[in-house]
Amino acid sequence: MKKIILFLLLLPGLAVQSQLPDHIYESSIHTVKLFKYGDIYSYPILKLNSADQLELHFDDMEANVRNCYYTYQLCNADWSVSSLQPFDYIRGFQSTRITNYRNSSIAISRYTHYQATIPDRSSVPVRSGNYLLKVFLNNDTSSLLFTKRFLVVDSRVSIAAQILQPFNMQLSRSDQRVQVGVSTVNAQINTLSPQDLKVVVLQNNIWPAAATVNRPNIYRGNYYEYNDDAITFPAGREWRWVDLRSMRLMSDRVQKIIDTAKRTDIYVKPDAERRGQIYVFYRDLNGIYTIENTDGNNPYWQSDYGYVHFTYVPPGNQAYAGKDLYLFGELTNYSTDDASRMIYNSERGIYEGTLFLKQGYYNYTYVSVDAKENPLNRFSFASTEGNFNTTENNYMVLVYYRAFGARADELIGYAQLNTLSLR
Repeated sequence: MKKIILFLLLLPGLAVQSQLPDHIYESSIHTVKLFKYGDIYSYPILKLNSADQLELHFDDMEANVRNCYYTYQLCNADWSVSSLQPFDYIRGFQSTRITNYRNSSIAISRYTHYQATIPDRSSVPVRSGNYLLKVFLNNDTSSLLFTKRFLVVDSRVSIAAQILQPFNMQLSRSDQRVQVGVSTVNAQINTLSPQDLKVVVLQNNIWPAAATVNRPNIYRGNYYEYNDDAITFPAGREWRWVDLRSMRLMSDRVQKIIDTAKRTDIYVKPDAERRGQIYVFYRDLNGIYTIENTDGNNPYWQSDYGYVHFTYVPPGNQAYAGKDLYLFGELTNYSTDDASRMIYNSERGIYEGTLFLKQGYYNYTYVSVDAKENPLNRFSFASTEGNFNTTENNYMVLVYYRAFGARADELIGYAQLNTLSLR
């Protein structure tokens, strides 16, 4: 009997461990966006004990009003769930109901749009670190709808970062290296070892490709320097785009629109391999998408959805041998899964894929995964887009600290930089 009770007590912990970051658990949920209040292009970061707020937006295609709640889950630097209890890092209620919602109007697609301003004053995160925003039904955390990452930073260290060429000359034309210096002079922390600090670097906010460094190359008292090819990223090239802000008029990248009383199908002009093309700089959104509407309607509850068809034409109309092709970007949650995988049509000699998207402006790219050569399932731009060290990219540097005996990583510093600073 004691064994059964112990097993039941462990079940909630097992459920928490299985939750994935930036993951949608219910198929009716679409277009989940979380960003700084009033800034649709920003990454969701809050300063600890500040008045900063985030905006949450999402659609429920069931088109019925449901009781949606949210809470926070504190995670470590690697996004594993911390061992702290919610009352250790949440001041106030453990969950909050989303009371701002509206049924869609004008649009053919029926949905309920939910939005919230986070954090609510009745439920505030009080520790720095990585957080999962968890949205669920009926105040029941087992009825999870989706999770979304955000950061709470307690800026206590000084960060000096710059983008340089890799030490490996074979990568000098294709990759970008980030050099990071961290000063803890005014941090008021006790570091017993250089490994008490951990540095994570993101390229264009893509967590699956984040570089994590646990040990500095140079350590002098209060100064830590991370300066080797461990923080080197394939540069890729500028992102492709498609303008879906109007579903009445065709934009420059749309081939045709088929609009019926039941659904709208949008066909994007065929894409081709770009690795052999000359690099050309142009402004892009570095992989994100924005919800916008140029038809004069409210973008959140008066925008429509459409089935957007993507086509990729490989060289010689031949499939990539031993590789899978994926549509990649925030529109696919930066994941390489069945939903984002392009299907090769042997009769037409092309790859095809379809996404159900809301009106807006979308950046995307194509990546390949070679399961045999790359057992970690890491994606590559090399076959589809090419890598050019002059590509414009955003980088975010995050510094974590775990004191001796502590049970969670603290986020004690962050910095953002862009390759345009080199020009």
